[in-house]
Amino acid sequence: MANPNPTLPPTNNTLQTNNDSHQEIIYIGTRKSQLAIAQAEMIIAQLETVSPGPQYKMQVISTMADENQVKTFLDFNSKSIWTEELEGLLVDGKVDVVVHCLKDMPTTLPSSCILSTIPLREDPRDVLVMKLHSPYNSLHQLPPGSIIGTSSIRRKAQIAHFYPHLKCVEIRGNLQTRLRKLDDVAAGDDKSSKQNYDCLILAAAGLKRIGLEGRISEYLSSQNNTTTNTNSTNSVKENKILHAPGQGALGLEIRHSDPRILKLLSPLNHFPTLLTCSAERSFLKELNGGCSAPVAVESCWDEETGMLELRGQVLSVVDGDDEEERKREKEIVEDRICEVVGTVEEAEGVGEKLARRLIGLGADRILGRVG
Repeated sequence: MANPNPTLPPTNNTLQTNNDSHQEIIYIGTRKSQLAIAQAEMIIAQLETVSPGPQYKMQVISTMADENQVKTFLDFNSKSIWTEELEGLLVDGKVDVVVHCLKDMPTTLPSSCILSTIPLREDPRDVLVMKLHSPYNSLHQLPPGSIIGTSSIRRKAQIAHFYPHLKCVEIRGNLQTRLRKLDDVAAGDDKSSKQNYDCLILAAAGLKRIGLEGRISEYLSSQNNTTTNTNSTNSVKENKILHAPGQGALGLEIRHSDPRILKLLSPLNHFPTLLTCSAERSFLKELNGGCSAPVAVESCWDEETGMLELRGQVLSVVDGDDEEERKREKEIVEDRICEVVGTVEEAEGVGEKLARRLIGLGADRILGRVG
């Protein structure tokens, strides 16, 4: 297991060993959360197998979104709230690789950096996590007024559109903190009035990567919902909760001038993941949306036929308590496209084409109101 070390390294990337030889050190930058560290450890373990030789060392960095647990994501007014500090260290030569959750990476990177590698994707779906001992196990079962904890603008917009009888309330913190706030009202943010949550919507991938898959009550997607409770008697319904572009995948960012690092990382690329995520990210980029935009996708690529299917949603953000006003503000555009692709460029073309379709339906107007 890699040792997280918050001390920044020198830039010469070599280590003097006892036998007077030099061993190359590759510094892997990541955020400080348990999930981010687990993801970086996973990448380091894979690199030690497929690209042995160098010593891979982790560098743990805190980002602006890690430090400020009060602001909502919309209030940050930035497309790189999770990545800016890490990219600065990468550009300065303090780290050689940065491990990101791909959904948090801006679609436009600093000119000196590239997205070099997208490894095998974990489950990209959103999931519902109920409070411990809850009698409910799906969105469809929740009674009117139930409170869902989420900090995602996209998820809030989806709930407002598809489950208007439910209420979303802001919740910040890492996975463990959010689960603690869900299960224990006393762990809430506001010391004078603790917030009670009935459930959370989270990414399946994060829970699985830190061994908390057992907390998942329901998987959410455009397909029939999947409850993990085999005793559930409620009818199966479509919930239309698509995920964020790139969700479930990791993105490895490097300096474009480092062919040695590129060669070390290249065995980790997973071609089907590369195609689907390239389509999703080009869709988001063509819409000029950031990682916090109310933009949702779902994609799959058939290796035998080469058929790529991409679904996309752009939703208005509905605020306020006035029910009639909320109804007037609700707007959604969505479509899907299927094409045979065999290269990243072709997959990106599919994403761009779908985005242009949605722009023709008013997606740019909807996103313009979000700011």
